[in-house]
Amino acid sequence: MKSVNLPRKATAVAALCATLALSPFVQAESDIMERSFCVFDPVGANGPLFAITKTFQPVALKEGIKLDLRAYTDEKVAAEDFKAGQCDAVLLTGTRAREFNKFTGTLEAMGAVPGEEEMRLLYNTLSQEKARPFLIDGDYEVAGVFPGGAVYLHTRDRAIDSVEKLQGKRIATLDFDTASVRMVRHVGASVVGSNSANFAGKFNNGSVDLAYAPAVAYSPLELYKGVNPNGGVFKYALAYMNFQVIIHRDRFPDDAGQMVRDQAIKRIDEAYEIIAEAEAGIPDDIWMHPPQEDVAEYDKMLRKVRLSLLEDGVYDERAISLMKAIRCRVDGARSECAS
Repeated sequence: MKSVNLPRKATAVAALCATLALSPFVQAESDIMERSFCVFDPVGANGPLFAITKTFQPVALKEGIKLDLRAYTDEKVAAEDFKAGQCDAVLLTGTRAREFNKFTGTLEAMGAVPGEEEMRLLYNTLSQEKARPFLIDGDYEVAGVFPGGAVYLHTRDRAIDSVEKLQGKRIATLDFDTASVRMVRHVGASVVGSNSANFAGKFNNGSVDLAYAPAVAYSPLELYKGVNPNGGVFKYALAYMNFQVIIHRDRFPDDAGQMVRDQAIKRIDEAYEIIAEAEAGIPDDIWMHPPQEDVAEYDKMLRKVRLSLLEDGVYDERAISLMKAIRCRVDGARSECAS
């Protein structure tokens, strides 16, 4: 299977996992510690995320910990196994992580993070020690958050170039995510229940008309098969995807989470370089650029849906407020900043 750029991305994400194994507390142990790690990789055990994760196993063993890495192509199963205690740590997308931490699960809220500058400010804020209370929820702690890039709408037909033309179209939708389902219904499109393991296949074989994903998924999941010959990628950020490392707090020392976050923020530039390369890897003639006046309307639409989800308790109010403050810091001229 063709793959572009993602291995370097996997290196950055895997570094978060490695920190759990290579931190000072492990080196002080006289006995080998065994820790299991559920790794979501849409390609599976032969995928880039899992492959890179395997490279630090022998290094971790030298430091006193034996890592049991388990690849999952179905993110739901990875989350369920972690929840059942079968894994000490797990790597998930931000949307799936919402069941373990509502605050960090809100970071992928639609339209909440317009671009890289806002996301950098957000990550810098969350990496500070004083942010830890927001990252702990019961027995779980979000040990690290890493960017996955802007989420774009992929279409099999370039004629679908506006919100109005989405009406009646079939969209591969993460059916476990209330926010995604509501957004699709808001624009009058048809929800086709999907998950991280099958949405690409549905898009590529024509079972759906559209799907949404970040640029880093374009080559590894072969989304170009669905886009070609008549489709395109709509260059408007619906949301900003992230990966999250979540741990069972009682299975790691108290300072383990902060150590992971400290390492994550040091590698943030590498992550953004990978995202930029992935976006540059999509041919210019595939991108569809909406008019600026339409972008303003899309921003308003996403804000309306975002606030409705907040009112219904799907999103965390603290996270929504933080991201609004960051948006207004970057661009005080936004209409929402007057309120």
